[in-house]
Amino acid sequence: MPKISVEVPEELMNDIDEHIGDDGKFVNRSDAIRASMRKTLDILDEIDERHGRLENEE
Repeated sequence: MPKISVEVPEELMNDIDEHIGDDGKFVNRSDAIRASMRKTLDILDEIDERHGRLENEE
């Protein structure tokens, strides 16, 4: 899996950290960020589909 480096505001990291760990939704920051990226891409696909910009996968 490729690794990337990004700069993230501390406020966002603090928010993400609240959802990580044994009592959280994610096991680590990478898991949380991957989930966020997937959700964002799904939303963008829905928007593109509504505007007729999504290519058919046939």
